[in-house]
Amino acid sequence: MSRVFLMLLFLVFGLKAAYIEEVKWESGETFLTFLEKQNLPLSIYYNLENEDKELASEIITGIKYQLLRDDEGNLEQVLIPIGEELQIHLVKEEGGFEFRTTPINYQEESFTVTLDIKLSPYQDIVNATNNYALANEFVNSFKNSVNFKRVMQGDRLVIFYSQRTRLGQRFGNPKIEAAMVEIRGKANYAYLYNENRYYDAFGKEIEGFFLVKPVKYTRISSPFTYKRWHPILKRYRAHLGIDYAAPTGTPIKAAGEGRVTFVGNKGGYGKTIEINHGHGYKTLYAHMNGYRKGIKRGSLVQKGQVIGYVGSTGVSTGPHLHFGLYKNNRAINPNSVVKIEKDKLIGENLKEFLAHTKRFNDQFEVALANPTLPPKEEPLEYAMLLEKELESSAQTIR
Repeated sequence: MSRVFLMLLFLVFGLKAAYIEEVKWESGETFLTFLEKQNLPLSIYYNLENEDKELASEIITGIKYQLLRDDEGNLEQVLIPIGEELQIHLVKEEGGFEFRTTPINYQEESFTVTLDIKLSPYQDIVNATNNYALANEFVNSFKNSVNFKRVMQGDRLVIFYSQRTRLGQRFGNPKIEAAMVEIRGKANYAYLYNENRYYDAFGKEIEGFFLVKPVKYTRISSPFTYKRWHPILKRYRAHLGIDYAAPTGTPIKAAGEGRVTFVGNKGGYGKTIEINHGHGYKTLYAHMNGYRKGIKRGSLVQKGQVIGYVGSTGVSTGPHLHFGLYKNNRAINPNSVVKIEKDKLIGENLKEFLAHTKRFNDQFEVALANPTLPPKEEPLEYAMLLEKELESSAQTIR
């Protein structure tokens, strides 16, 4: 287990001398195994509502979470990020630990990267910024529209992006607003527009990846939402996928071509399949009644191929398919990607797009004339940042 012990003294919510233990979520770990490891009662999980049990299955391998202990080493609070919007917050009360979901307190800044290409766009971005996620996002934004193998020394690239930070560290994936790369001196552009899709300078969609509906359903029983306030429960809820209600046994189809990376039980999701589609995309199919014969980890599947059948396994109130879509481990709304073909802007939409890109085009010229790099991460007052995080959570509950 990768651990960083940050010893400090502070007062927060009446705690005495305490320290923070920062831990990475291990591969294969579940919320139940986490509770066992920390000697916490399993009833914390079993007493949760179905929606929260599902949410606990969304914890991403490798995510950093924080354990707050008193000066005797007793666990007092836990903060576990779920996606980039919400976090699980366990708080020790007189009657035991209380399970909460609270918004993540993050900061977001805009940056510019301008580089002369020496090795490759990917490697040069990594060398200059130590940000692998940014390098991946840059390559994915252009997809197959350019051939990066044809770049020459002296070609240049520019990236305008935003990055979230939490507790003084990069958090989540960067969001590229616009990018330019030269291939043998010719400039190629990618602009984020229209439901988080990338378009070239002429308004033609770059991103060729698309999905088909995974099941024939009777209705959508629960839509996708990152974060919503429940007026009766007085708390935030999230549903990081779409629930398609359908009779038990209804065939479930792979939404796109890819390779199966997981087949098995996944916490509150019950029988689940995950498929890697490349370019940072992954789909999840949960609450299945069973898998189609021959489907196993490592199987290659085609778009529209039957992979299993609708059921109600795991934490479920009735037969349905919970369908999740992820880009670079970030849950996104499947409806933003399910489409028939690549989009091409015309008419007023094209006019608005060209107005949108004009401001970036002016900035590209400035960036090329004055190359810049984002600042390196610096150690910050960790205790102060964590205290703000906890204060924000407490205000949400009040």
